[in-house]
Amino acid sequence: MARNEQHEPTLPELRVLVAVDEAGTFTAAGARLGLSQSAVSHAVRTCERRLGAVLFDRGRHGARPTEAGARAVARARRILRLLETMGAETRGAGPEGLTGPLRISAFRSAAAHLLPAALARLTARHPGLSPEVRTVREIGRGTAGEVADGRADLGIATLDGTQALPPGLLSAPLLSEPYSLVHPAGHPAPRTLPLVDWAENCGSYTRAWWAGQDWIPRATIEAEDDSVVLSMVAQGLGMAVMPALSLAVVPPSVAVTDLGPRRPTRSVGWVATPEAARSAAVRELVRELRGTAAAGAR
Repeated sequence: MARNEQHEPTLPELRVLVAVDEAGTFTAAGARLGLSQSAVSHAVRTCERRLGAVLFDRGRHGARPTEAGARAVARARRILRLLETMGAETRGAGPEGLTGPLRISAFRSAAAHLLPAALARLTARHPGLSPEVRTVREIGRGTAGEVADGRADLGIATLDGTQALPPGLLSAPLLSEPYSLVHPAGHPAPRTLPLVDWAENCGSYTRAWWAGQDWIPRATIEAEDDSVVLSMVAQGLGMAVMPALSLAVVPPSVAVTDLGPRRPTRSVGWVATPEAARSAAVRELVRELRGTAAAGAR
């Protein structure tokens, strides 16, 4: 009788794939896992044979995942995370409530002004939860990419941006935030000021509107994020067009002017994998986020 052949990577092999991706070399991954470099190399070769694809490009600069490797590592992270949370999900919440880490990715203004109140209520009810918040620029794959790659259980993302969500994710809106003109308080003609902007600010939700505004010049100052833009405007260096979450706390030297009924808006929502969306911790966090968004809308 023919011996059964293992066709799928084992859990230790999945841990090796994730370690190589994060450490960047087989040697460093081995040190992290307590394995020799040759054992790591053997595990990777075995995974490649079983999956039928080259997973890492090896070279002088270390090991970098190929396109197939990036997909494999993302799946590996998600599988390992399911196993990590399996016990808690099976047992349900004990007397102390839900326990364990809850990994969240969010863009800066959502992390600063939407997430804290929701987490405060959530951890008050479930003190055993340990939120891990990662701030990610909403450019390219952004926060949704962190979820798809298995680095976050839930992402707070812009849902109508230029980049489509990675396939297979679940999402739902939390709030729609309008854009406003932001300028030094008391300026007699704020639309004549230079523009201060940042890379995350012009997605599909603003591009058509932006193109029709002949009073908006090219940016004179490009900043790293919206908090820096607001500081620049506060110092009188120009005006900006900014969404509501970025304007949750505005210095006295800054005025916020409504852009009228045709102002642009952007949709902010949560993103999760189907398996994470069914977990108790993510469901509870989504409920609290909805409560925070609803309270802010009143």
